[in-house]
Amino acid sequence: MPKKKPSPKWRSPCPLNASVEMLGDRWSLLIIRDMMVRGSRTYKEFLESWEGIATNILADRLRKLEAHGIITTERDPSDGRRLIYLLTDKGIDLAPVLTEMVLWAAAHEDTGNQALVRLMKKDKAQFLAGVRQRWAEKTSRSTIR
Repeated sequence: MPKKKPSPKWRSPCPLNASVEMLGDRWSLLIIRDMMVRGSRTYKEFLESWEGIATNILADRLRKLEAHGIITTERDPSDGRRLIYLLTDKGIDLAPVLTEMVLWAAAHEDTGNQALVRLMKKDKAQFLAGVRQRWAEKTSRSTIR
């Protein structure tokens, strides 16, 4: 089992509190969603998200997600000035959490993207395996270039 990184000072020792302090705002969760589901990997792609995140908030959340070890960056091989954002293993481990949040919201609210909800409901394990496989392929392609 990999050794856990020493954690920053949390407001309390509660694991849920640690999760909320890392992920508790909507923008962090939406950035992770865009990486997992839409395949977003660049700053520009995150800015093009439907929710319309402001540039200062995006930069701040990307820094926080990287500081918490949820994402990492590497230079774009085709343009060294540009960064590519990648989920870490810790980040991809959030796939079941986000899936459950989507299903919970769809069960209790009038939401869109019912095709995605049906796909998740039909076979959650297969959906999650697909997310992990697509992400592994994206990650391996970015390191091969």
